[in-house]
Amino acid sequence: MTHRRVSFVFPQQPSDPRAILPYGELVRDSPFHALWVGQSLRIESHPALAYLAGAGCHVPVGISVGLTALRHPLDAAVQARSLAALADRPVSVGYGAADADFVTSVTGRPYAKPAAAVEEYVTVMRALLSGERVRHKGALFELDSMLPPLEHAPLEIGAGVLRPAMARAAGRAAESAMTWLTPPEYLAGTVIPNLAVGAAQAGRDTPPRVVAMVPVGFSGPGRNPMLLAQNTVINHLRKVHYTDMLRQAGLDVDRSDPVAGARELVDEGVFVYGKPGDVAAEIRRYHDVGVDEVVLNVTGISNLYGDDALIADLRAMAEELAEEPAGQQAGGGGAR
Repeated sequence: MTHRRVSFVFPQQPSDPRAILPYGELVRDSPFHALWVGQSLRIESHPALAYLAGAGCHVPVGISVGLTALRHPLDAAVQARSLAALADRPVSVGYGAADADFVTSVTGRPYAKPAAAVEEYVTVMRALLSGERVRHKGALFELDSMLPPLEHAPLEIGAGVLRPAMARAAGRAAESAMTWLTPPEYLAGTVIPNLAVGAAQAGRDTPPRVVAMVPVGFSGPGRNPMLLAQNTVINHLRKVHYTDMLRQAGLDVDRSDPVAGARELVDEGVFVYGKPGDVAAEIRRYHDVGVDEVVLNVTGISNLYGDDALIADLRAMAEELAEEPAGQQAGGGGAR
């Protein structure tokens, strides 16, 4: 079953865990489904989200995406289920290969086949979390181990997906496919069909659900969509794998000119800008092509105007979601 969930991303790599609490409370008290974070190299993502539970705020949470080069899949499995045990609400953790330069800086060489690397990683994680004794000798890892039993809330393991090969790999191995910057037409024509191909190759009855991180800016006095877009996605537009995906989707972008790329995203509506009602209409386009959960990437608002302005915008968006017709509302954050 495909849901029509709406969530949002915590806008920073946290350096003070208390900063995340108002965002968790907003999820708890609104139609937003979950609070998501990206990979943090300040306070690491898992303990940052665990802080919420320690502060008494229990909401569904997600990480999109952790980077495979930073930890062994055994440790990734331990971290993910520890978070699920502490959060006491559903947890989604996705892993992605990152770009070749980053992988080389951490491991000494790039992945020869990034999609195969993520598939191996997620397969090992999922087997460990299923309680299996894992005897694995693959291209990247060797492992002979199993985890001791631990009760925890539902835990979903996903993969970061941009292009067809990674979509097929996720279809074979992951429970969710987590995308960034992917236009709805590209999801419908490329990502979702390749997820289905991968699932069929692995004999799976159901492809992974799709979680789409969508860059968003809310309009207001003195606000400029170009500045918001740059402050939301400019780092992505410097990366080969993002610009290649966007060109496959028909956009005119080049990593050598990320400012022009941001303008293209605004012009083509990939960067969603407008009042909450306008944003809700664009979210429906993603749901209509088969996206289970749309996650609003609102980092540009925080970068330019601060947390108070962003919280106010998200509250206005929550009011808009609460007025959605029956069957189109996001799932409430407080429910298990």
